[in-house]
Amino acid sequence: MDILVKLTSTLKKVRGIMSEKNESKRIGAKQHKNSGRNTTKGDATWGQFVVDFKEVSKSFTINKEVWAKATTDAIRGNKDPAIIIVLGEGNSKVRLAVIELGILEQLTESQE
Repeated sequence: MDILVKLTSTLKKVRGIMSEKNESKRIGAKQHKNSGRNTTKGDATWGQFVVDFKEVSKSFTINKEVWAKATTDAIRGNKDPAIIIVLGEGNSKVRLAVIELGILEQLTESQE
């Protein structure tokens, strides 16, 4: 199993796909060891959010199950859920963040 993990990691680097570690570093988030497979769930913590990174070349489907997992992971850490989707490959990437509308409203109200 360790060989498969190392091979997958190497293939991602060869293809130029940014890792969760690099995405975490890019936004200043604290990455969780083993990508949330331990007691701390989610991929990283960023301010008030537990972040799940999704890196895909063309598309990613968000549904209730995906959001429920992100929410459950965040609640365990007494944080708010966020999913960061990285679409594209190489130098052509679009980064999107999915958070609850109520949280976005709070954030924009505090800016006014």
